[in-house]
Amino acid sequence: MLIHNGVVHPMDGPVIPRGYVWLEGEKIRAVGPEEELPAWDGPSLDAEGGHILPGFVDAHCHLGMFGNALGFEADDGNESTDPCTPQLRAIDAVNPLDRCFEEARQGGVTTVLTGPGSANPIAGQFVALKTNGRWVDEAIVKAPAAMKFALGENPKSVYNDRKETPVTRMATAAIIRENLARAVEYRDKQIKAGEDPDTDMPDFDTKLEALFPVTEGELPAHFHAHRADDIATAMRIAREFGLRYVIVHGTEGHLLADYLAAEGVPVITGPCLGDRSKPELANQTLENPAILARAGVKVAICTDHPETPIQYLPICAAMAVRAGMEEEEALAAITRNAAEIGGVGDRVGTLTPGKDADVVVTSGHPLDWKSRVEAVFINGGRVR
Repeated sequence: MLIHNGVVHPMDGPVIPRGYVWLEGEKIRAVGPEEELPAWDGPSLDAEGGHILPGFVDAHCHLGMFGNALGFEADDGNESTDPCTPQLRAIDAVNPLDRCFEEARQGGVTTVLTGPGSANPIAGQFVALKTNGRWVDEAIVKAPAAMKFALGENPKSVYNDRKETPVTRMATAAIIRENLARAVEYRDKQIKAGEDPDTDMPDFDTKLEALFPVTEGELPAHFHAHRADDIATAMRIAREFGLRYVIVHGTEGHLLADYLAAEGVPVITGPCLGDRSKPELANQTLENPAILARAGVKVAICTDHPETPIQYLPICAAMAVRAGMEEEEALAAITRNAAEIGGVGDRVGTLTPGKDADVVVTSGHPLDWKSRVEAVFINGGRVR
């Protein structure tokens, strides 16, 4: 498929005012200006002066975890009976036939990081998925993609209602520390037992097995944190255990932008299309992504679906532009940056030859709310 005659946003180089993207099989073969259009007698799509971009990437959502309009029966995003559940895998909860996957494709969202919510201090494993298909296993880009942790108001509220721990921020952080320390000790015992025949192997522990890759830096930790003090707690814990980590939401990140930049920690901001529905959102501002980006923080923008319906991801980026973010930086926040922060930048997020043929064609600039998504390709197949 040759998509041509459009403004091309490669996201790995300058915008091409009039260019083409050549798809071959499931990969991108070439990208370039219209005057270098290759000889081609196969199927083609005239973008008619619209815009051609990599498929949008939502770096944090709960797509398929909370079923659309189905209530408790399809609410599989929080196992709020145990504050420590690292062994939970999003792949065992995602319903790829939820209608919101179709809405994601209609909005140009071709890849998502989805997983458990923020009821538990340690919630479980996120997965990176394409948004097409009927079988989760075939849609996986990376599993696990991250381990979800949560700080602040959510764990406090959930377990206070149950009259169980944690009911303070101190206890939430302590649960995380305790289990990370146990995972390190567990692995040390395994290593010692492997080296010394007189030492017994520790009993298998599925929770600690799941946490060990986090302590080794193999699996990134995604910390749900809104308030500045919770962001600081995430940074503190990450330093203590040498974690590779990301701040998710970072609502008060604009108050700590210089600290976040100095630490080199990425932030997945959002959702932004909602009210200040709880106390820790008191300092929410649409300027947050712009302030963070100007400080040198790598920023992604998310919907936190279903908090904001996933098809409105480009509108969330447009709102960031309205509040001062550069247009290409905002596009990067839902393409290149989102993919890189999510650990799938080798596959998606830019129109780089050799990457997955995930492409969106819009009638006008993608951040103009009047623009329509005209065509969407995932792995080279047209899905819209």
